[in-house]
Amino acid sequence: MVAFKRWLRHAFMPPWRWRVIFPKSVLNAIEVAVRQSESQHRGEIRFAIENALAPGSVWQGLSARQRATQVFSNLGVWDTEENCGVLIYLMLADKEVHIVADRGLSKQVPQAEWNAIAEVMRRHFLKGDFQSGSIEGIEQITRLLADKFPANTSRVNELPDRPVVIRK
Repeated sequence: MVAFKRWLRHAFMPPWRWRVIFPKSVLNAIEVAVRQSESQHRGEIRFAIENALAPGSVWQGLSARQRATQVFSNLGVWDTEENCGVLIYLMLADKEVHIVADRGLSKQVPQAEWNAIAEVMRRHFLKGDFQSGSIEGIEQITRLLADKFPANTSRVNELPDRPVVIRK
């Protein structure tokens, strides 16, 4: 029954829903926050929003976490010089947030820390506060990355700072 309810949520999620939650002003604020963050460390942050999965993927049992890993790969977050990319992934239909870190960061930051940041973001989102939740998550990630991968003078921006909206 749970799988069927999830399938219904994804199948009937309005394709425009993300625009209500993340209007241009919020996407711009996230982009600025990512750019400012990346000036403080050598890491790369990507922010991805997905409204819903294709119903067939849901029926086959694809979880939001598994999808986050696919998006991490598809967006090339793993393909940074120092293996220090981070994906913040939001699955709106499931009301889930996942943070996927590349292997350079996974060696230094346990997944439990990324999960704690994702949970802080999720609590904001459940209250309808998407801009503050997004910015707070980016700020917490910034502190971790500044500690583990401090900035240097030769920093190159390897990935786009603009949030990406994934459409089915």
